[in-house]
Amino acid sequence: MSRTKAGSMDSPHGAERFNEERAAYTVASAQPDLEAGVAAIRNTVETLKPVPGVYRMLDSRGDVLYVGKARSLKARVANYTQVPQLTHRLQRMVSQCRAMEIVTTNSEAEALLLEAQLIKRYRPPFNVLLRDDKSFPFILLREGHDFPRIMKHRGARKAKGNYYGPFASAGSVNTTINALQKLFLLRSCTDSFFERRDRPCLLYQIKRCSAPCVGRISENDYADLTRQAKDFLSGKSSAVQADLEQQMQRAAEELDFETAAILRDRLRAATFIQGSQAINAQGVGDADVFALAAKGGQVGIQAFFIRGGQNWGHRAFFPTHTKGVEEDQVLSNVMLQFYEEVPPPPTVLVDREPPERELVEAALSELAGKKVSVSVPQRGERRKLMGQALRNAEEALDRRLAEKGTKAKTLREMAEFLELEGPPQRIEIYDNSHIQGAKAVGAMVVAGPEGFIKNQYRKFNIKEAQTNDDFGMMREVMRRRF
Repeated sequence: MSRTKAGSMDSPHGAERFNEERAAYTVASAQPDLEAGVAAIRNTVETLKPVPGVYRMLDSRGDVLYVGKARSLKARVANYTQVPQLTHRLQRMVSQCRAMEIVTTNSEAEALLLEAQLIKRYRPPFNVLLRDDKSFPFILLREGHDFPRIMKHRGARKAKGNYYGPFASAGSVNTTINALQKLFLLRSCTDSFFERRDRPCLLYQIKRCSAPCVGRISENDYADLTRQAKDFLSGKSSAVQADLEQQMQRAAEELDFETAAILRDRLRAATFIQGSQAINAQGVGDADVFALAAKGGQVGIQAFFIRGGQNWGHRAFFPTHTKGVEEDQVLSNVMLQFYEEVPPPPTVLVDREPPERELVEAALSELAGKKVSVSVPQRGERRKLMGQALRNAEEALDRRLAEKGTKAKTLREMAEFLELEGPPQRIEIYDNSHIQGAKAVGAMVVAGPEGFIKNQYRKFNIKEAQTNDDFGMMREVMRRRF
């Protein structure tokens, strides 16, 4: 990649600034200053070539207003100088633009991926944003040990082993791991705990572990259980269940009723996992399903995660800054930001054709390292699954709008009680704490019209005030904050 700059870049970008500062500045700059914005853009256009890349629009303080990608940077950026053809939203954006930063790329697909990365990094006010600060949990069968461990995992996938996911929530992962422990009796303890054991722990007593720590199972037999678990999580659940049933019948015929009872309990655990899935996706394989609903100026997107024909949960997203953006473009932007955190499956099902579908497929294929297809299902089980996703999206959006109305009412009442000019747009709550005089900290929690804003929470390690002086600690926190 190569970089070129135009305009002033003295002040830092807005990635670390608080949203209320940006919002206040946006309001203060509401009077259009299109001539200055267009002039800044024209200066940049003169330096551009018809090559793919990503552009950033910056305001007078160097904060990022918007991130976009282009097949031809020169043609795309030049469009912003045609003011009569711009929507009101784009005119507001251009009126605040005072400089641009350009990154050229080798291909349009590379530009699309870089655009998603920069949107996630800078969270510009004129881009559609995926508001989801939680990483998605996975199940990890961790290798590098004679007796692999099953565990929940979040974050970077650096540990050696097999990852299965994403799951929609920590709760769904924990429930699945509990059932898998009953089914395959795999250990979940840390290596240090494993090495210290001289007798089985409680999990062995309640038949959720085979106690390899004290030699209650051989390495070969444990390897068989691990292989079965991998098969089950990869979608070969029917074969695993058939094998367990044969073993149970064989044990019963040999009058080994204790072993038969253990195998019966494992079969029940397998049946529980299969039966707990409200959405049937046996014929789908590995796929993600995205459906969009729009109502009252708000957009809701429902995602289903299907792996090995098993439903691993679903999650609703409510992207921001969607006003004036086409719904298919909103869906495409959300998908690309989502897959910055989660590896794409071979199949992505959507309820509407995304703009530049082939380009989106190329970008996702580059992320996955293998072919990824994006399609709108037309018939059969996939179409039925999409119908369920659409219903879930509509219901989730209805709940969101109802909650939003309740919060708005609460803020209006607060404004009236406190005699404010209008409902507060940002609320900060502070508290101090320490542990018997040590490790003193102050905490800041932030809320807005749509609820808590967790990515803006802050913790302050108390450095100067005495821990027995609550007022002094609060004074230090306030001074450092403001």
